[in-house]
Amino acid sequence: MESGGLQLFAFFLALSGVSGVLTATLLPNWKVNVDAGSSIITAIVQLQGLWMDCTWYSTGMFSCTLKYSILSLPTHVQAARATMVLACVLSALGICTSTVGMKCTRLGGDRETKSHASVAGGVCFMSAGISGLIPTVWYTKEIIANFLDLTVPESNKHEPGGAVYIGFISAMLLFISGMIFCISWIKKHPEAWVDPAKQQHVSTTQPEGNSAYNLKDYV
Repeated sequence: MESGGLQLFAFFLALSGVSGVLTATLLPNWKVNVDAGSSIITAIVQLQGLWMDCTWYSTGMFSCTLKYSILSLPTHVQAARATMVLACVLSALGICTSTVGMKCTRLGGDRETKSHASVAGGVCFMSAGISGLIPTVWYTKEIIANFLDLTVPESNKHEPGGAVYIGFISAMLLFISGMIFCISWIKKHPEAWVDPAKQQHVSTTQPEGNSAYNLKDYV
C-alpha cells in the first residue's frame, strides 16, 4: 500500500511536470526586455521565445512574429527547441508507461510486467527531466552573459522570462517523479543489485553445509 501511494504521488508530480514543460515550450517569454521610453505611455515590452517573438505596447496592442527560419537562430535556441520537444515526448511516453505499471490500475497483466512498466516510466521521466534542465540552464547562462557584457547596448539586454522558470521547475518535478518510480522498483527487487555470481555461490555452498552437518550426525 505504501508503494502504491508513493507511485500515485510520483504520478501527480509527473503530470504537473508534463503540463509545465509543454507550457514552457510554447510560451513566448523565455527572455524579456522592458523599454520604458520617455514616458509610461511609450513603454514597450519585448518577449522572445523558442517559436515566436512578441511585443506588447502600453497602449494595449500586442503583436507576435513567428520564427520560420531555423538556421538563422542562435545555437542555444536551436538546442532548446530540440531538447524541450524531446522532453515533451519522453514525458508523454512516461505517462503512458507508468499508468500501465502503477499498482492502482488494472492494466499491464501480471505483477512482473507492471513492475517493468513502472521502472520504464521512471526512466522516461528522469530522461525528460534532464532534457528539460539542459535548455533552461543553457538559455539562462546566455542571457546572463549577454546582460553582463559591457559591449552590448542596454536596449539589447534581456532578463530571464517566466517560461525559463516554469521549464526549470517542471523539469525538476519530472526528474524527482522518475526517481520515485525507480526507487519503488528497487525496494521491491533488492536482489537485482546482488551479483549473480554471489547468488550462485551461496546457492551451491548451502546444500554442502547441510550435507556435512547431516553426516556429522550419523558419525
